[in-house]
Amino acid sequence: MSSLTGTTPSDANGRRIVLSLDAMGGDKGPAAVVAGLRRFLAETSDVDVILHGPEDVLAPLVKRRGETDSRIILRHAPDVVSMSDKPSQVMRSGKNTSMWSAVEAVAAREAAVCISCGNTGALMAVSMLRLRKVPGVNRPAIACLWPSRNPHGFNVMLDCGADIRADADDLLTYALMGTSYARNGMNLPRPRVGLLNVGTEEHKGHAEMKLAFEKIAAAAPLGDFEFVGFVEGGDLPSSRVDVIVTDGFTGNIALKTGEGTAKLISEFLREAFAKTLLSRFAALMALTSLRRLAHRMDPRRVNGGVFLGLNGTVVKSHGGADATGVAAALALAHRLAQSGFAERLAARVASAIAHAQDDAKSSAADEAAKQE
Repeated sequence: MSSLTGTTPSDANGRRIVLSLDAMGGDKGPAAVVAGLRRFLAETSDVDVILHGPEDVLAPLVKRRGETDSRIILRHAPDVVSMSDKPSQVMRSGKNTSMWSAVEAVAAREAAVCISCGNTGALMAVSMLRLRKVPGVNRPAIACLWPSRNPHGFNVMLDCGADIRADADDLLTYALMGTSYARNGMNLPRPRVGLLNVGTEEHKGHAEMKLAFEKIAAAAPLGDFEFVGFVEGGDLPSSRVDVIVTDGFTGNIALKTGEGTAKLISEFLREAFAKTLLSRFAALMALTSLRRLAHRMDPRRVNGGVFLGLNGTVVKSHGGADATGVAAALALAHRLAQSGFAERLAARVASAIAHAQDDAKSSAADEAAKQE
C-alpha cells in the first residue's frame, strides 16, 4: 500500500483534496476506470486519488512508459463486488473488496468523496454501514442529473432509487438535500424546487403528497430556495424547475424510462438516416448538428448519481461507464469536495430540523394556551 505524499491546494474547509476511487466492479473493467482517471488528472492538478483494487492488476495499468503518476495512490484490495452480489452478502463478507476499501477511506477521513461503478445496492449498503446517516435523515437518496432546457443543461432529480418509500418528512429532506446539491454541485444560488405529482393542481395527489407540499412550501424561506409547487413528468426536462423531488420507486422508473426512450430515439434516427442513399447524404450534411445534439444529450458527460444524506459523499458512476464517463464522475466528485458539500448538506438539514422543532413547540404552546 502506498502512502499519501506531497501537498495539494485545499478544499473549502482548508483540507487537501483527496478522492477515493473503486477501480473494480464496472462492466468495462479496471482498464476503463484507469483510463478515465488519467483523463481526469490530465485536466486537474489540485487532487490526489486513492485507487482501490488488486495491486497486481492495477500496478501495470497505472504505469505509463514505466512511470506512475505520483497523484495516484494504490490501495490493495484483493476481492471484487460483482453486479450479482446481494447487499447482505457484501455486508457480511465484503471487507476485503475494493468497494469496501473505497468507502472506508472516506469514513476514515482520508478522502473527501468515494467514486464507484459497482453494484448500486451493495454500494448503498456499505456506505450506510460505514458512513452512517446524517442526523435527521431517515432515508438517504440518490440524486441524478436529467437533461433539460435550463441554461445549465440539467435538472437534479431525487430520489432515483435508494429507497422505494418516502413519507412527507422524507420528501422535505430530499428537497433540502437537492437544494444543497444544486447550489454546490451546479452553482445555482437559489434553486427552484418542484414536487413530482400526477398534476400541477394543489388538490391532486394523495394525502401524503399534499402534506409534503405544505412542508416544503413552509421550509422554502429558511432553505433559501423557490418552491414552484407540483410538477408533472413533462416538467422533468423543462426550464421551469431545477430540482425535482419524488420517492425512489417513481424516480427510478422515470430514470430508466428516460434512458430507454433516449436509446430508442437514437436507434430510430440511425435507422432513418441509413434507409436510402438520399437519407445518408442528408445525414452527412447534418453531421455537425447531429454531433452537437449527441454531445448535449451524452449521458457520459454527467455520469454519476450522488448518495445524499450520509456523513460523507459517495458518487455512483454508471456500471457501463467508459473512460469519458469515469472522468465525468471524478470531475463531479472533485467539485463537491472543493465546496465542502457533505458538511454544508448536514448543516442545512440540522438547521431545518431545529426550525421545525421550534415551530412544533410554538404550536404546542399556543394550543395549550387556548385550552387554559
